[in-house]
Amino acid sequence: MRQRISKMVHSGDYNDFVCTIDGFCVKFLRREIHRLGFPKSFSIIDEEDSKALARQTMEELGIKRTEKTVKEFLGQVAVEKSMNDYITTFMLPEVKWTDGMLKSPVANYIHRQMKTCSLDYDDLENFTNYILDRFEAARTWWQNQLNYIMVDEAQDCNLDNWQIIEKLSAGHGNLFIVGDPDQAIYEWRGAKPDRFVNFASDKDVVLDENYRSTPRILDVANSVISNNQNRIPKNLFTRKEEGKTVVHFHGKNEAEEMEWIITQIRGLLSSGADPSDIAILYRASFQSRAMEQSLLNAGLPYVIWGGTRFFERKEIKDAVSYLKVINDGQDDISFERIVNVPPRKLGKKFVDTLRDRADEDGRSLFDTLSRHLDLPSFDKPGARDFVSLIEDAREYSNGRLVSDLLDRVLDRSGLKRQLREDQDEDRLENIEELGQSIRLYESTRSEDDVTLSEYLQDIALYANQDIRRDTSTIRMMTIHQAKGLEFPYVFVIGMSEGIFPNMRSIREFKKNGEEEERRLMYVAVTRAEKALFLTESEGYNVASKMNKYPSRFLTEIKRNMFVTEGYVPEDLWRGTRNLMHVLDEETYRAGSQMLGGEDGFAAERDEYSNPFRVGDKVVHAVFGEGEVVGANKEFTTLEVRFADGATRHLRTDFLKPQDLPV
Repeated sequence: MRQRISKMVHSGDYNDFVCTIDGFCVKFLRREIHRLGFPKSFSIIDEEDSKALARQTMEELGIKRTEKTVKEFLGQVAVEKSMNDYITTFMLPEVKWTDGMLKSPVANYIHRQMKTCSLDYDDLENFTNYILDRFEAARTWWQNQLNYIMVDEAQDCNLDNWQIIEKLSAGHGNLFIVGDPDQAIYEWRGAKPDRFVNFASDKDVVLDENYRSTPRILDVANSVISNNQNRIPKNLFTRKEEGKTVVHFHGKNEAEEMEWIITQIRGLLSSGADPSDIAILYRASFQSRAMEQSLLNAGLPYVIWGGTRFFERKEIKDAVSYLKVINDGQDDISFERIVNVPPRKLGKKFVDTLRDRADEDGRSLFDTLSRHLDLPSFDKPGARDFVSLIEDAREYSNGRLVSDLLDRVLDRSGLKRQLREDQDEDRLENIEELGQSIRLYESTRSEDDVTLSEYLQDIALYANQDIRRDTSTIRMMTIHQAKGLEFPYVFVIGMSEGIFPNMRSIREFKKNGEEEERRLMYVAVTRAEKALFLTESEGYNVASKMNKYPSRFLTEIKRNMFVTEGYVPEDLWRGTRNLMHVLDEETYRAGSQMLGGEDGFAAERDEYSNPFRVGDKVVHAVFGEGEVVGANKEFTTLEVRFADGATRHLRTDFLKPQDLPV
């Protein structure tokens, strides 16, 4: 923005207040924070620093991470800072600290900040508001400096932002806000789009002409967003030609969805499109896995925009490293990665000592550790637990599916528990997706090919394929990351209830959550310039632990505005319609169960989406005929005994009743 402004005005005619609100707060505090006894050289701690301070506080006060997570603790700190005058109470020079004060978790955390005169991101805005409220000289000086104030993306401002803006603009009254409440997608982190919607302006200018998308794409966007209540009514239009018809594809399974997308992309490329003209958008990062694998198998170049490729993500590398050490105790790289993950009090000094001994013995790190557990240097509870875990997993893996082995390791190692305690939903979803991908891998191969060694070799080939970052590539990203960008051709994939709209968002924020998800849909659609493709498929929803149904947003697009490829059974639409009316927390739970009650959707689920029961005869395309002998609670995974005597755990997607063709 600075560069664009500099090209429009004479050199030197623009100032350095082209910045974010947090950036302004830093400039403000460098000049004014001395009023509170802080040095101008105060430091700013980032999210990781805040987590480190939280862990230190929790450890000192004996707060167990099983009782309160770091995320919960920092949430408590944020609430305390937003609701109370903590600056006067804890952060001024005259405050006298006592042992009693330090027993308070929040006070203890703030005291650690004060030792280094550090501010976190919440403090930047809170301190700015505090000084503007209490020091008239500072307030007047800054009001006189800022004769005119323009705030861009104002729909994303939080309450503290609005307070700062209003105090600064009160001097001259020249405030110009710009934004689109239909693109307010950060309410979950404190944005207040209703402040924009209800803003009492002297004059409104509605910019409803769109210069990016075709009329057909805008029709879809308008059709969906019109269902929101908290907005300023507008209907986007453009003077462009009609353009290509918007296409919705419904696949019988995820593989069919991916295959269709690859076919469309190849068609676009053969027609002269550049790979960089194509964007693939998804609601949650775990959805990238299947698409990445399909693009790699097709030899199509891609890049994860603003993110990390699936098998490069920390939680995935940790899980796969466990499998590698179980499979081959010679893998020292994987051993070093996981020997202290989750923490077992086996730090760098322990590993360095072990490495020296391994060099002397000429053995791998794991072999050395397992042989020398009785030596004082290695006789640690964490070391014994780790060796026991690996040896148990090796014994368990004999004749077992890789997916079963992964489940056991994730549970017994504590990896999954650690992610739950950290409330890291994205990483948990990625781990679930890894398990789902292994089950898919197993279901499409003969039993002899599904060994741990074979699986690790296959994913190594997949994960190590060279992706050149300096070439023209297809862009993959979450919809949040796509905001502000545009592409000639856009695919919005995985449009299933529970995924998009996101079930957690609706469960936590009810109607407001649904409206924000709808705004995300609006953002996704309006990224497209020439052509828009919307895709989803039947199967199993990793995020919600239930079968998939088409997104409600597809039902909100008028039927004459798009075409559907692939047959969508009416019972799926019926399931979608039922889910659309379920917004309360008690009946729309994440993971543990489907909808409660004796009526409506629960009955339909029995009849349509899971027709199997114990004792049913089924057939699998690879394993042949079998009998259902067990299932998980939701009947989404079945235990099937086949004619060869083998029992396999399979998703319902891959099974048919014996009287139907496979």
